[in-house]
Amino acid sequence: MHPNALLELATDLLHKVMQFDAPADGVVSAFFREHRDLGPRERHTLAETTYAVLRQRLLFQHLAQSGKGEMERRLALLAWQGNAGFLRAALSEAEQKWLEQVSAIDRSTLPAKLRHNLPEWLAEPLQASLGDEFWPLVESLNSAAPLDLRVNTFKAKRDEVRTALAAANIDAQPTPYSPWGLRVQGKPALNKLDVFTRGDVEVQDEGSQLLALLTDAKRGEMVVDFCAGAGGKTLALGAAMRNTGRLYAFDISGHRLAALKPRLARSGLSNVYPVQIAHERDERIKRLAGKIDRVLIDAPCSGLGTLRRNPDMKWRQSPQAIAELREKQAAILASASRLLKPGGRLVYATCSLLDAENEAIALAFTESHGPDFQPVSAAQAMEHAHVNSAQSLVRGDFLRLWPHRHGTDGFFAAVWQRR
Repeated sequence: MHPNALLELATDLLHKVMQFDAPADGVVSAFFREHRDLGPRERHTLAETTYAVLRQRLLFQHLAQSGKGEMERRLALLAWQGNAGFLRAALSEAEQKWLEQVSAIDRSTLPAKLRHNLPEWLAEPLQASLGDEFWPLVESLNSAAPLDLRVNTFKAKRDEVRTALAAANIDAQPTPYSPWGLRVQGKPALNKLDVFTRGDVEVQDEGSQLLALLTDAKRGEMVVDFCAGAGGKTLALGAAMRNTGRLYAFDISGHRLAALKPRLARSGLSNVYPVQIAHERDERIKRLAGKIDRVLIDAPCSGLGTLRRNPDMKWRQSPQAIAELREKQAAILASASRLLKPGGRLVYATCSLLDAENEAIALAFTESHGPDFQPVSAAQAMEHAHVNSAQSLVRGDFLRLWPHRHGTDGFFAAVWQRR
């Protein structure tokens, strides 16, 4: 493709993504469906340039003000992730001179907001929570996440899967904490490999695997994945149960549950029962009250722990949206807790970095449900589940995962036992 044409496509894609009316990954996928003639290298350049803009939007918009022409074109030039020589062939002499000038600016001298590239409503609580670790977090959020895999222990062993991946020239290293995980650098095409098509592995961040391990589902139990989504944690729980007992996957979205079906077929599990519910007070939930051994709630949240993968989330969320989510989180936690039998385990989790969605919700639940629910140390629960270095993964009684500390997405979890 001619350099000018690829730059024009990058400009067009940024126009669409930066309307922020839909998740960026969906917009990029739809754009590629419209342009099926694009090759892998061209798709990579377009996608990575777009994500670079989203990660450093405030900085690039500031630098772009000194240029001329269409704003999205200037942003694409500043964030270009393709071949530099290829890009120069598309530039006018004035654009080349401008790009050299802005590239020479010492970015360490710029104001903090242009270096952290976070909205102030997000930067302030993170700085208060992390102190000196705020800037290492920022650096990690501006880096691409690795690809984590979960070995389906119902079908395979980690060493066997690692050997099979090595035969396909894919270097997979054991994850540092999860006994189920393998970590792969880059973006290899896994979906055509036998080890994937026969259900030996699933793509799942190590942090998400730890939530399933924390739930500690056992053979023959009744277990509920309350906000199952596309079922990543559901499949991990089902494998831990060795395909016995009964595992309900509840979600309000039939579309998300439908995405579970092909994954469920690959997994070999027959103990999973996907159920679409209307809301957290659905009658089908009430009928199970007091009968369940384990409940995992991966609650709807801001998703700010996934900024390495979804940098648009920081621009699409707002304080008002967080306040609405907090109400929903508290309501879901209260309703789901009624499912548990005495001695049952309750796990509340999010992929958020904010105390407001995490500790604040958990502490409020303990205060209002203290007579019935005893907090459980997340470190002790993970040690029991053979998680490595469990003490390094917690803050107080809670699981607290950070991208810069642990190499995972940002996750939180609180655990209780029903008295």
